[in-house]
Amino acid sequence: MSISVRIPTILRTYTGGVAEVSAEGATLAEVIGDLEKNHPGIAARVLDDAGKLRRFVNVYVNDDDVRFEQGLETPTPDGAGVSIIPAVAGG
Repeated sequence: MSISVRIPTILRTYTGGVAEVSAEGATLAEVIGDLEKNHPGIAARVLDDAGKLRRFVNVYVNDDDVRFEQGLETPTPDGAGVSIIPAVAGG
């Protein structure tokens, strides 16, 4: 399953500056694992020490926030788009 993953500017140091990369996997967890294999260090910025999504990182499969879907077990069908979006705070 080929998945297109949009990488935020802050994580592009792991992808050589590339804004969008391809990954493989039937679930978000598998896609993140494939990202880590091809771009070492990126998973630690998306997942916490317990292997769960970090609170301050929002992840979408197509237009669906995975926190309201199945989390890391959210299906990623062939051709899906995954967006990793760091939360923005301020006031």
